[in-house]
Amino acid sequence: MMAGTAAFGLAGCTGQLPVYRGPEVTRIQVLKERREMQLLHHRSLIKSYRIDLGFEPEGHKTKEGDGRTPEGGYRIDRRNPNSQFHLSLGISYPDANDLAYARANGLDPGGDIFIHGTPQKWIGTPDWTWGCIAVTNEEMDEIFPMINTGTLVYIYA
Repeated sequence: MMAGTAAFGLAGCTGQLPVYRGPEVTRIQVLKERREMQLLHHRSLIKSYRIDLGFEPEGHKTKEGDGRTPEGGYRIDRRNPNSQFHLSLGISYPDANDLAYARANGLDPGGDIFIHGTPQKWIGTPDWTWGCIAVTNEEMDEIFPMINTGTLVYIYA
């Protein structure tokens, strides 16, 4: 259920992304078990999306190649309008705790965790990423202009 609505200006036929004119997205919540991503303005829901996760979605990401999506509090730390997965928003995994755990256990924690769209040759299977959070390309067109670098991201089991 949406408590607010997203407002976009039209970009015309230029191929540019729409301009977002709604309330600031102050927090992204990812509910792994529900396969849902919520965009919030403080405590008010702006919009929610169905998501796909890593190919082994249960549990917190601890090492490169485990197919898990991390759990915990992070930030959007980069934006990529030229992603091989349409558009992407980088998540600040691994953080200091993730790095300390990996070092203590002789692991490579991995990295490059994103919220992104789909590749051109995507076959539509669920939970297909290597640990990222995926939405459709059309949804990513809507989400990308809404999210600023530094936005909080909380990923729950």
